[in-house]
Amino acid sequence: MNSVAEPVSDELLRRFDVSGPRYTSYPTADRFVEAFTADDYAQALAQRRSGAAAMSLPLSLYIHIPFCESLCYYCACNKIITKHHDRAGPYLRYLSREVDLHTDRIGLGQTISQLHLGGGSPTFLNDAELAELMAMLRRSFNLALGGEYSIEIDPRTVDAARLDAIARLGFNRISFGVQDFDPAVQKAVHRIQPAEQVFSLVAAARERGFESVNVDLIYGLPQQSPESFDRTLAQVVQLRPDRIALYAYAHLPERFKPQRRINTVELPSGASKVSMLSRSLSAFMGAGYVYVGMDHFALPDDALAVAKRQGRLHRNFQGYSTQPDCDLIALGVSSIGRIGATYSQNAKTLEEYYDYLDQGRFPVIKGLALSRDDLVRRAVIMALMCQGQLQFESIDIAYLIDFKVYFEKELEALKALSDQGLVSLDNNGIQVTPQGWFFVRAVAMVFDRNLQTDRTRARFSKIL
Repeated sequence: MNSVAEPVSDELLRRFDVSGPRYTSYPTADRFVEAFTADDYAQALAQRRSGAAAMSLPLSLYIHIPFCESLCYYCACNKIITKHHDRAGPYLRYLSREVDLHTDRIGLGQTISQLHLGGGSPTFLNDAELAELMAMLRRSFNLALGGEYSIEIDPRTVDAARLDAIARLGFNRISFGVQDFDPAVQKAVHRIQPAEQVFSLVAAARERGFESVNVDLIYGLPQQSPESFDRTLAQVVQLRPDRIALYAYAHLPERFKPQRRINTVELPSGASKVSMLSRSLSAFMGAGYVYVGMDHFALPDDALAVAKRQGRLHRNFQGYSTQPDCDLIALGVSSIGRIGATYSQNAKTLEEYYDYLDQGRFPVIKGLALSRDDLVRRAVIMALMCQGQLQFESIDIAYLIDFKVYFEKELEALKALSDQGLVSLDNNGIQVTPQGWFFVRAVAMVFDRNLQTDRTRARFSKIL
């Protein structure tokens, strides 16, 4: 699937300005149930250990660091706002207990090919605490040579010396939260960080040999306009990070309390958001970036763009990945993981998280054991989201079904997207067109059994 040179029309962008899942998993996390318990999770780990094939495959590891010094009003992440850095020490000790519970079940020395520290702000931890965390992981797991080891960075919490320390710890990929360079927007969302600071840090990261530098942006924030966002786009193009993640802001103050501090009068209109997205696509692709898929751009020689060209993209709870599809162990408060045909989520408060671990139990509060139908639909959705195509025969053979019979209603529904030029259908399979790649979430949604009502869709952010 190649990126397209022609611009995407505003008319198409408006037509598909609808709500839908991001498909970092299928079924999506809103389908998790409390009937899936810590005992079910322990059983899934035991099944992994008893399966020789599964145990030979590398693992992915996600660690959630929930602490932030300052509240960003747009934030929908699980976080704890505090300036008390002494809270990090106890959290690391409980993380160590959680790691021990895992190694008790699957053994020491399991190979890790992908590690991601997210938050919150992982750089809330000081250098010594980050070193303690990495030493703990290396005692328990085998971090593979050539693996992807990434960390999210709040530019306000690091300098060049801290980047030195992060590089020495083995991190080879970093992601800077920028959102917008405009001072008025930064003030409106309570996140002041001068552009010069970010430019200096990205230059320092390059000097230290990080393999990939990502920048996160958000459009649809208060005080933004298409014209103001153009200036941010121009600065990002000048900055030239290896990857860009461009997210649409979803204003859901009834679900996320920090967003109640945002003045809704200052939010851009839907038409303005569509214009910002259209201008972003033109700016980044005009600057030579490859549209990897759903919110993500990368320079042509970045590993993510290479994986897309070669048909090796995968998706997990952190988004697109170059690593093979594998089990994901998730550590820390609120983390979401996958083991075999199960998903699980940890306790969302520190108190509950600590309480489970004090009892010697996994801190899992809900999850899901996937049905056969879930597995079939996951395979279809991930093929579309990652490769942009699928062959009916491959699904037929893997899941012992007749695709055209099993998905008769879905194939009928796809004809409307085919008429709009987003997919092409034939007797052998489905191909997402170059235009359709920009709307791949809409294509995947056709196969989502759980999206039957507009009420269900309202739980999600816009797909663009």
